[in-house]
Amino acid sequence: MAGRVVAMAVRKGEDEPMVDITEDRAIVGRGLSGDVRANGKRGVTLLSRELWGETLAELNADLPWQTRRANVLVEGIDLANTVGQTLRVGDVELRIWGETRPCALMDEFHQGLKDALKPNLRAGVHGEVVSEGAISVGDPVSTLDAP
Repeated sequence: MAGRVVAMAVRKGEDEPMVDITEDRAIVGRGLSGDVRANGKRGVTLLSRELWGETLAELNADLPWQTRRANVLVEGIDLANTVGQTLRVGDVELRIWGETRPCALMDEFHQGLKDALKPNLRAGVHGEVVSEGAISVGDPVSTLDAP
């Protein structure tokens, strides 16, 4: 399975909004260098463009992808099937540990968003940086493990 990075964002401060970026460095044991929340097994969060689109269609809403507060928006890869696997994202290897569960804050952005994100890991996945390097918009995304 292969895809690509279509957008990236980080949070520079705890109570600050997500900021669009085009590249960043992923650091082992931390995550994206520009993200204040990056840490260990939750160092990088990924969201599927396709599933975000399904979510918005279901809600009849028009929200930017950064509303989900993920770091990397990808397309062309089924994130639900990556849990427990290693992904190569640009120069970086990420061990995907699990679902990024939606919190009550999602309903503050749009009523019903939290529940709409629950099926099929629509809220995305989180991973740990196991091999550091650069990630940029346009980079390929692929699994390294056999399905």
